[in-house]
Amino acid sequence: MKTVSNCVEDILITQPYLEEALSRNIINFSALAIELTEPISKMLKKEVKPGAIMMALRRYNPPPALSNSVKMKKFMQNLGDITVRSNLTDFTIKNSETIIENHVKILNRINQESKLFYTFTRGIHESNLIISSSLKEFIEENLKNETFIATQDGLSAISVNLPQDNSKIAGLYYQFFKRLAWEGIVLYEVISTTNEFTILVEDEFVDKAFTAIKKVKA
Repeated sequence: MKTVSNCVEDILITQPYLEEALSRNIINFSALAIELTEPISKMLKKEVKPGAIMMALRRYNPPPALSNSVKMKKFMQNLGDITVRSNLTDFTIKNSETIIENHVKILNRINQESKLFYTFTRGIHESNLIISSSLKEFIEENLKNETFIATQDGLSAISVNLPQDNSKIAGLYYQFFKRLAWEGIVLYEVISTTNEFTILVEDEFVDKAFTAIKKVKA
């Protein structure tokens, strides 16, 4: 049988910002209990008093990933270099039988200019190509027979080198997304390899985003 404590846990797990604020004791328990009265009453299909919810909130124990903040802070301090690349264009292209063949021509051109920024991701229905804007016309010409879903100029990429074994750290990407969300920064794309994490933002957000990521590292 589901209890008030079970309902509180279900709600907090789906709202990590709220869960973290609660674990740091920077939230008004009484006000939160009143806010949760209606949804929890609906979950249990009976009237629940705010006092019972407040008691469940005070007894709530966050998962180990949140309680282990010291380990996470030490890990974040070991983040590597932060690199910014500007003047980028993002192409979203519908997948086709010819896209890979046409993409080979682009790779041959990129090999001639090692300093260009370039990433390519193939999804189930569409592919994403991010490249230095200096090659925009070249891309459009070589992919002219493909279906472009979207094209966006004026983008910048911020890349962070991650420490080894980063894939074993629970909540790592949450630290970045939390800080960026708090700063009101809209992410255009997110790219990740084993030891590198890159966000793509519009130029108007690049300075703010860079500062936010530095704060994560601090």
